[in-house]
Amino acid sequence: QVQLVESGGSLVQPGGSLRLSCAASGSIFSRYSMGWYRQAPGKQREMVAAITTGDSTNYADSVKGRFAISRDKAKNTVYLQMNSLKPEDTAVYLCTAGGYYSGTPRYWGRGTQVTVSS
Repeated sequence: QVQLVESGGSLVQPGGSLRLSCAASGSIFSRYSMGWYRQAPGKQREMVAAITTGDSTNYADSVKGRFAISRDKAKNTVYLQMNSLKPEDTAVYLCTAGGYYSGTPRYWGRGTQVTVSS
């Protein structure tokens, strides 16, 4: 059974940092690229960051230089380090598997809420 379980979402002040984690079932983690999308109220869902099994990465322009995606093969976990957070980063962040080149992830987690507010 495919499982993607996110954690780490929280309320944080502008300029602050958070690290999101996504634990994946081993069969998924070793076979698929991993990524993070976000969904803000009233906005389209957007890709935030993605990483291949070979550790190539891709980022949305809005987060380049502030966010970093990484994967720990020993723990079957992908991380999203978020620095210099802005109110417009507020969203539900969803972990994904697959779709690095197609733009269409195959599997989705349920999401974790990130709120950036003073």
